Amino acid sequence: MSLEGLRFTKDHEWAAVQEGTAVVGITDYAQKQLGDVVFVELPAVSRTLAQGEVFGAVESVKAVSDLFSPFTGEVIEANHALADSPQLINSDPYHEGWMIKIRLAKPEETDTLMSAEGYERFLEGNKG
Repeated sequence: MSLEGLRFTKDHEWAAVQEGTAVVGITDYAQKQLGDVVFVELPAVSRTLAQGEVFGAVESVKAVSDLFSPFTGEVIEANHALADSPQLINSDPYHEGWMIKIRLAKPEETDTLMSAEGYERFLEGNKG
């Protein structure tokens, strides 16, 4: 998966949108800030989320951080591999470390997220 095709939130979630479905996870930047992930709380399948709603949490050796839904829609799958192997978020945040899949209720919300280039500029603007 190329980062170029992904969309990003200011809360450091990424989304790969294809045919009305989004795969969601946290960015490499976010996992580096968290440190070693030791536990992930994900929502139940069929839960309906609003854009910006907390859908779960990531616990690391440093902190617990909420996860925010980039889209309004229904959770159609959760990455159960993270229950036994939460470190996948650290080792492979854009592939094996994905968190949930959402069926989009409002595909136009994709336009409210940043491109890979926009996210890089966002990160640069927040350093210092």
